[in-house]
Amino acid sequence: MISEHSSPKSLGYRFPAEWEKHEATWLSWPHKEASWPGKIETIYPKYSEFIKVLTESEMVRINVSDDTMRQFALQHLVEAGADLSRIEFFYHPTNDAWCRDHGPAFLVNPQAESRKVIVDWGYNAWGGKYPPYDLDDVIPSLIGAHFNIPVFHPGIVMEGGSVEFNGRGTVLTSTCCLLNENRNPHLNQQQVENYLRAFYGVDQVLWVEEGIAGDDTDGHIDDTIRFVNEDTVLSVVETDTSDENYALLQKNLKSLSSMRLLNGKQLNVVELPMPDAVIYDEMRLPASYANFYISNKYVIVPTYRCSKDEKALEIISSCFPDRQVTGIDSTDIIWGLGSFHCLSQQEPSV
Repeated sequence: MISEHSSPKSLGYRFPAEWEKHEATWLSWPHKEASWPGKIETIYPKYSEFIKVLTESEMVRINVSDDTMRQFALQHLVEAGADLSRIEFFYHPTNDAWCRDHGPAFLVNPQAESRKVIVDWGYNAWGGKYPPYDLDDVIPSLIGAHFNIPVFHPGIVMEGGSVEFNGRGTVLTSTCCLLNENRNPHLNQQQVENYLRAFYGVDQVLWVEEGIAGDDTDGHIDDTIRFVNEDTVLSVVETDTSDENYALLQKNLKSLSSMRLLNGKQLNVVELPMPDAVIYDEMRLPASYANFYISNKYVIVPTYRCSKDEKALEIISSCFPDRQVTGIDSTDIIWGLGSFHCLSQQEPSV
């Protein structure tokens, strides 16, 4: 049950847009071989390059299980040339690396006594697909305790990759994920919206229907549609009519065209191509250029050794005139079924 008097929204908190200034980026060091079966060792150079770029403009806070993992991480980060003075380690054991989904959701209110709070949603590894997930489920509360930040517990399942914010009261999400019976089967669409409003501090919930092929999260929005400013989204499209993503993404595009923001404005929609299909071990992987991460200085975009990489970088660059856009090869990382946005969670500066 949502208490009207004790939710973050009722106390004036909101979830900032990703392009608002960060204090830090949170990560959970990858260690679960089952997430990258047969090739986990191949991901560390590019993952460490991602961290190197992050350290150019903000702190990076990394969850590790113990000192052995910390030393292993440091070895890779030194090789990558990361600024070690901007890296902090926390002995918070995790089951997996997907910090977007199990990490803390930080909300801010500059006027409040506690200017920052954390929401610790329930986490069940995308509908119970990958047990165990008990360590991941408590990460937000461990971080709250370490920094003495108040923590809210809504008591329902929610993942950071399933929601996309414009920082002006609107959240965008997908029915295929949030209304999936493997998340919160006791809640209908209106009840889910009530939780989003109360615990993310938003006023409007916009819904599309579809995710992309190969996405084991049941359709996270961060693979399909991303806000780049308060009234503009990048939406991935597939040009090959025979590809399984074609009809799915056209349906999302049609939904976006009819949406209006709180101020009555129509969304500006910029189309972003999908990369060529990435197949590994006879499996279609959820490769998407939309899984980029916005840091204080850069937009870090996954690339896939594909002829469309440069075009995608150009389009994303046109949407972020105040940032440098850099591509990092994610061909090995995507074998884990996620990329840079899935791996990271921003901590806003306030």
